[in-house]
Amino acid sequence: MAIHRIGTTGRVAAVWALLYGLAFAEDQDAALREQALGAMRRAATYYREKVAVHGGYVYYCSLDLSERLGEGKASPTQVWVQPPGTPTVGMAYLAAYRASGDKWYLDAARETAGALVYGQLVSGGWTYAIDFDPQSKQAGHYRNGRGQRKGRNNSSLDDNTSQSALRFMMHVDKALDFKDQEIHQAAKIALDALLAAQFANGGFPQSWTGPAAEQPVVKASFPDYDWRTERRVKEYWTLYTLNDGLAGDVTDALLDALAIYDDERCRRALTKLGDFLLLAQLPVPQPAWAQQYDYEMHPAWARKFEPPAVTGGESQDAIETLLKIYLLTGDDKYLAPIPKALAYLKASRLPDGQLARFYELETNKPLYMTKDYRLTYDDSEVPTHYGFKIGSQKLDQLERQLAQLKVSPHDSNAGSVSKPTARVREILAQLDDQNRWVTAATGDRITGQPKFSKGQSFISSAVFARNLETLGRHVETAER
Repeated sequence: MAIHRIGTTGRVAAVWALLYGLAFAEDQDAALREQALGAMRRAATYYREKVAVHGGYVYYCSLDLSERLGEGKASPTQVWVQPPGTPTVGMAYLAAYRASGDKWYLDAARETAGALVYGQLVSGGWTYAIDFDPQSKQAGHYRNGRGQRKGRNNSSLDDNTSQSALRFMMHVDKALDFKDQEIHQAAKIALDALLAAQFANGGFPQSWTGPAAEQPVVKASFPDYDWRTERRVKEYWTLYTLNDGLAGDVTDALLDALAIYDDERCRRALTKLGDFLLLAQLPVPQPAWAQQYDYEMHPAWARKFEPPAVTGGESQDAIETLLKIYLLTGDDKYLAPIPKALAYLKASRLPDGQLARFYELETNKPLYMTKDYRLTYDDSEVPTHYGFKIGSQKLDQLERQLAQLKVSPHDSNAGSVSKPTARVREILAQLDDQNRWVTAATGDRITGQPKFSKGQSFISSAVFARNLETLGRHVETAER
């Protein structure tokens, strides 16, 4: 009996210890959640009140805010649309609003949307930057009439510019219950313009000034002319384009539009885009994709360092886009091109495991540029402003996704969200006494072209947005 009593007492003590431990952990979670909420508000207040220009943002600022950088130096009246500029920060405000329920963040997001409303082009989308000075030569041909009548009117899909702006505008529109008429109208005009820019074969240009012109619908093929010297097109941005993840970014925007507005035109546009990717896959021995195609569906030149070629990066984006469109439609035809494309890309890996950005048409030799922009097979003296090699890790992930879809096409991979408490504590500790997350330059060239000296400090919109979203995720999961 004594042994039994001791055992019972021990078990009771263990239960109380467990309960105490759980309570202590809950207290710690609650305390960390409150710290995260406070840091979010302080950091966002600094960014909104000190860094914003008319509600918009650039990529980087010096610590005294005197120097502002987008893809190049920004004037005091300029903000950037191209990520990680204005839409990136705006989406972080929306994430903070969803996590905290604090309307202050929704007001911040509305201000940011206002900057995009101002800079929306007559053609319906956005270009890389917005200038709030009507007299500036950099001001575009804005829909509000406050820009330059002869200013830029090319709505750009390059580098996720119009796509990111449209996605943010639609999400703000939804968060405001579609009641802000300026924002709602701007979002719908942008969506209409994007849909009108889609070609009959389902492809999209890099930029547009109006609806797509009629072109024949044909299958991609290798050029029967000397592509090294012939048929360069000055206005390459009007061609069918996949460069810089365009297909994936457009797909994400259209999926959001379908979910937010229940607009069936977006479903049709997505299936057409999938059909374009089927057409654009090149034949054996290179069953993958190019950066851009002419209207006869031959791989085409863009900039002087972007030759007609099969591309390692855009091909991965094309595969990922086909998987997304299959999930939407359930049509097996969008999976059919993927196995041979994956096999080709895996076989084309370089000795270091990377992929070349460019593979020569038909020979499949890795293709590079010299510093004076001559084609070469030698990678020893390539220009440093452009990545001529890219990672191939995504290939294995795409292969796993394809295998899973074939077994369980309707399975969701969404699991429970982990609580990254170590990272949260690190982010909290990095917030300085002025409520900034300060980044020290490594000396390498970074997005946006400028090269900071090693150790030079600056403020980054990408870092701000990422940290705000990470803290917001912790706030949400700490409530569960």
